[in-house]
Amino acid sequence: MAKEKVRLWDRLKYKYKLSIQNETSYEEVFSMRLSQLHVLMTLSVIAVILITLTTLLIAFTGLKEFIPGYPDGNMRKLITENALRVDSLEVELKKRDRFLASIQMILRGEDHTQIEEEKNDSIKNNYDTIQFGISPEESEFRSTVEERERFNLMVGLNKEQNRDYYHFFPPVEGIVSRSFDEKSGHFGTDVVAKANSKVSTIADGVIIFTDWTIKTGYVIQVQHENNLVSVYKHNSTLLKKQGDYVRAGEVIAIVGNTGEETTGPHLHFELWRAGNPLNPENFIKFR
Repeated sequence: MAKEKVRLWDRLKYKYKLSIQNETSYEEVFSMRLSQLHVLMTLSVIAVILITLTTLLIAFTGLKEFIPGYPDGNMRKLITENALRVDSLEVELKKRDRFLASIQMILRGEDHTQIEEEKNDSIKNNYDTIQFGISPEESEFRSTVEERERFNLMVGLNKEQNRDYYHFFPPVEGIVSRSFDEKSGHFGTDVVAKANSKVSTIADGVIIFTDWTIKTGYVIQVQHENNLVSVYKHNSTLLKKQGDYVRAGEVIAIVGNTGEETTGPHLHFELWRAGNPLNPENFIKFR
């Protein structure tokens, strides 16, 4: 068996002479000495080169689109667009579910603030041991809020004692450019403030609406107790999402100039109770 292997290897190395002659004069034009091993090696190298070139040609040119099952450029674009649409639909469905849940709670007469407070208290108990550092900006903001709340008559007041008495946290500080006028259909107060001023919620409540409208830009609405709803329009950025529970004085948006019905950076603030508009200046001092 070993002799046969040796003979086969010797046969592969045995050299032959390839000669090309002129048919008329029998003159040798070209000659080359080669063996079967040389032929096999040459064919193998040529095969590897062809396979490599074919692979590169398909991978880096448009020929790959002719491969059955491979998506072309338009199909890949459609796949990407459909994926983005699905993500957007999921976000919109979650917003709709939160909105419907809030509406159902309102129709059932449930207290949003109590439910959210219980939820936040249960979450808070799990993180009592966590300590966070306070930045200089936050420390300054806390000092400002504490200074404002020093004379807040609502602190310690029993909710059942007087439901017609309201004292709210000012949403923003500025100059009133247009007051409440129910006859002309202006159901709120326009307050001109500095650019990028913070918009705060007037009382504890639940965010029931956050969206963009053509006329009023970015709008956010908060449901409070006693059938009160506060509306903040023309914001540049919304910092809360629908379904969030917010405390009085908590920042929910940034003053902006969005929407068609605006002539400059300001906040259009509305206050509603049981579907009836209230004059915000009767309850809030904006300056």
